[in-house]
Amino acid sequence: MSTNPEDLAEASESMMEAESTDQQTKRDSLRWWPALFIVIVMLILRLLPMFFESPPLPVMMLGLMGPSVAGLLLLPWWLFASRAAIREKLIGLAGLFFIGGMAVMFDHSSIIGMPIMMYQLPVGMAAFALPLILLSRRSSYRLRAALLGTLLGFGAWDLMRFDGVTGEFGAEFSYRWAPTSEDEYLKSLATTEESNSGESPDAGQYQTINTENALWPEFKGRNRNNVISGVSLEENWDQHSPRLIWKTLVGPGWSSFSVADNRLFTQEQRGKSEAILCLDAESGDIVWAYEYPGRFWESIGGAGPRATPTIGDDALYCAGADGTVVCLEPNTGKLIWKRNLRTDADRKPPMWGWSSSPLVVNSKVIVYAGGDNDKGVIAYDASTGDIVWSVASGDHSYSSPQLAEFHGVQGILMVSNEGLQFLDLQDGHIIWNHAWKTETHRVLQPLVNGNSVLFAGNMSDGTRRVSVSRLGDEWQVLEDWTSHSMRPQYNDFVLYEGHVYGFDFSIFASINLETGKKNWKRGRYGNGQVVLLEDEGQLLVTSETGEIVLLKASPEGLNELARFPAIEGKTWNHPVLIGDRLYLRNGEVAACYQMPIKSSKE
Repeated sequence: MSTNPEDLAEASESMMEAESTDQQTKRDSLRWWPALFIVIVMLILRLLPMFFESPPLPVMMLGLMGPSVAGLLLLPWWLFASRAAIREKLIGLAGLFFIGGMAVMFDHSSIIGMPIMMYQLPVGMAAFALPLILLSRRSSYRLRAALLGTLLGFGAWDLMRFDGVTGEFGAEFSYRWAPTSEDEYLKSLATTEESNSGESPDAGQYQTINTENALWPEFKGRNRNNVISGVSLEENWDQHSPRLIWKTLVGPGWSSFSVADNRLFTQEQRGKSEAILCLDAESGDIVWAYEYPGRFWESIGGAGPRATPTIGDDALYCAGADGTVVCLEPNTGKLIWKRNLRTDADRKPPMWGWSSSPLVVNSKVIVYAGGDNDKGVIAYDASTGDIVWSVASGDHSYSSPQLAEFHGVQGILMVSNEGLQFLDLQDGHIIWNHAWKTETHRVLQPLVNGNSVLFAGNMSDGTRRVSVSRLGDEWQVLEDWTSHSMRPQYNDFVLYEGHVYGFDFSIFASINLETGKKNWKRGRYGNGQVVLLEDEGQLLVTSETGEIVLLKASPEGLNELARFPAIEGKTWNHPVLIGDRLYLRNGEVAACYQMPIKSSKE
């Protein structure tokens, strides 16, 4: 070992320089672990709903919005806990806000709103933090890497278009330059009009329809219960397969069909106008179309009408998502009268758009409006459109008024965010009320069984059964049970031989009518719909992806008999079965299938 004073001094100086360098590196290094912890929390929150078979609404909201809230915690980390130099902090903060703000400015219109919070913000914040975590000791270029990550994390969304979500809130994206299904449909309409030299379809060539005995006059059928009598289907579709009769493009919308004779009536979006369509049931050709200005759009469900036309009093009554209510001559589409809920209820459309299908009864057209004071439910004169009466009924509902009878008294059942009401037909006064408040949406039609009612809350509330009793003029409505074994969103349930069949979130299930207890839960058909063929206890299910599935109603378990792919695309619309003809649609296509009939008593 050298004892030369000069060597010792040089070694000591080197050690001091190394120690100084280590100290400087430590001072320049970021405190990275809080940022990593936040990013991991963001990821856990996003994946959290996947760990639940049917995630409760709070868990769903935590999975959707939690990553954004957690991502914003990266700002105080960067400013107060990162150990970055003040100059680096200020440049980083300014760059983050500038890049994020510019990216949002160039977002496609469909991204603006909830998709920013659900997707763009958390990805952008994570993309800012990850380079700082990985390069925490590289003070010379870590900030540049972080800002580049920010540009990619926020800016990549400028290339995308948000096409809504699935029933389980799975996001659907396309490149913003890709044509939408609505673009393709409008293009096909223009081509058809051009080939017809601009002439409108001649409704006069079709036979006058009989509206008095309409086969399927309103949403979910004559009693709004999705029950079909007199028809049973063959159960071996390998030997007796459904046959496609026609398939055609349609515009966006979640409307179903109403049917009279050989005409189908439905609603759709056409650019800046909503449209009511009459189709030939045999060919799918357009008989007539009535358009009016109006376009409702929201990021989850997209554009288009939500309600279904109603046939009654020799007329066709329709309600649009933007608030337009019209009465048309059903053979020609000629306008008889028009109203608007924006004016009549003095309010803007609810979050998901007006969805109430009109109820026609006693020469009145009943529509849910959700306005303040007494403008909740509005009754119009069926002939003139004049307001006959109105009554308070909460401030939002995506259900429709429904005719019902309890203890010999006919009235109107209405589900809203306040609960369940039974209204007088003549003047709308409240006969009885069952309070069950919710801050979120209620969509389903109530299911009446004798003097009891089954109605759904939301994904958190579940389903409740109440019993209605009467002593003179006194009414009493008591809760029998509330079940969390069936929590539908906007999916049907039906009743067969003492058991309820429907959707628990996105999984098909069955509960006991008397107790509300679960029989079974198994069928994974997404957020679809179900129709009961009551003669043989068959359940015809349309899956969210457009499949048709035939089940046997049994409290013992799921009994799937047959299935086939029918239409493409997200299918939330209600199916209609008339004899052996099955009519389907979604926001892109409509189709008719000839179903294999086992027996028909019609």
